Amino acid sequence: MARAKKESQTEDENFNYIVRIVNSDIDGQKRTVIGLQSIKGVGKRVAQIVAKKAGVDPTVKMGSLPDEKVKEIETLVKSYVEYAPTWAINRQMDYETGADMHLFGQDLEVIQKEDINRMKMTRCYRGIRHETHHKVRGQRTRSNGRHGLTMGVSKK
Repeated sequence: MARAKKESQTEDENFNYIVRIVNSDIDGQKRTVIGLQSIKGVGKRVAQIVAKKAGVDPTVKMGSLPDEKVKEIETLVKSYVEYAPTWAINRQMDYETGADMHLFGQDLEVIQKEDINRMKMTRCYRGIRHETHHKVRGQRTRSNGRHGLTMGVSKK
């Protein structure tokens, strides 16, 4: 009994409640695949590929991973573009460089805002739709997406 208590105390001491990967704080109590998805730019498929490549059990909690494994996962996330197929990358044929990239975190947000601003400046159809806060990808607008209006009958 005392031995089991001692082992649980050493596990608690080595447990990281916050794991930092690619400038993102990950809850250490989440499972590996779920925790990796909290990084902006990493979805379910990317998280599964990275966990498999690192040789980590996807059901293990992030906080219980040793520091070496966390560093290995971070390098695999950063170098994802090298071993991933081109269709699984979130930035193919970059506008300025023409290279394939996979962006994470703040970089992804900045690039998306730049792309939207470029569309607005060139006055293309998508840019105009963004400016006027309408649907951009061809959805219908007759009955859906009515934000700001009250629906139903109003009494006088």
